Amino acid sequence: MFNIIKIRASSLGELFDCPARWEAKHLLKMPRKTNVAAFLGTSVHAGTAKYDQSVLDNNKLSPMEAAGAIVDILKNPEEDIDWGDDTPKSIEKKAIPIHLRYCSNIAPKMEYVAVELTCQPLIFTDLRLELTGSTDRVYKDKLGNLGIADIKTGKTAVSSANVVATGKHAAQMGVYELLAEHSFNQQIDAPAQIIGLNTSNDKAAIGTLSGARELLLGDEFNKGLLHRASELIHSGNFYGNPSSMLCSEKYCPRHSVCKFKK
Repeated sequence: MFNIIKIRASSLGELFDCPARWEAKHLLKMPRKTNVAAFLGTSVHAGTAKYDQSVLDNNKLSPMEAAGAIVDILKNPEEDIDWGDDTPKSIEKKAIPIHLRYCSNIAPKMEYVAVELTCQPLIFTDLRLELTGSTDRVYKDKLGNLGIADIKTGKTAVSSANVVATGKHAAQMGVYELLAEHSFNQQIDAPAQIIGLNTSNDKAAIGTLSGARELLLGDEFNKGLLHRASELIHSGNFYGNPSSMLCSEKYCPRHSVCKFKK
């Protein structure tokens, strides 16, 4: 029986950024704490999902009522958090304004048909890969076409020119499109959208991304990223990338023993 490896949609970009870090986190399950910046994003996701689901259910909460989900997750984290100099209260003070900015500036522009959609796994037997994950949102455009929308938080999620960097998320969005189409049983034709929410200022914007699935699947002339991911994973050649922006103890559980780092 051949070995099928599970890949979470959110981890595919990391596989190509640093295979050694991806192996440590997703195959070897090396213990690590979640950094506080990632947990800030998790808390914002909780609040915005609560708000959008209430709209979808025709039981609309106020933005502040939905922000209760942020307080709940900060009081009872499901992860081991590396708080550093921060505290749950200090993160709450950062997360709630970001959540409110989303509710006032982004949510009114969107028509969602699914919020936090848990997708059915999709197996590619020829590649010996199983894609898993859940997508933030499935939205409907003005023509009635469905597309993926994903929320990204961070200090540089939106540039000073109010532009969202989308290219680095192409692989992840492509997986979400495949999974959502498989699970939702409807075509995903609209461009993927990246909703950027800065954590260092008040910027919020939406960027669009087309052709993500084609990048994953390739064509008769070029191998897609899924094919390359399969080759890399099943070769066992998980080389490191010391030039990665995330090459640090903060992000990599094997950093202290990594033979590839500078």
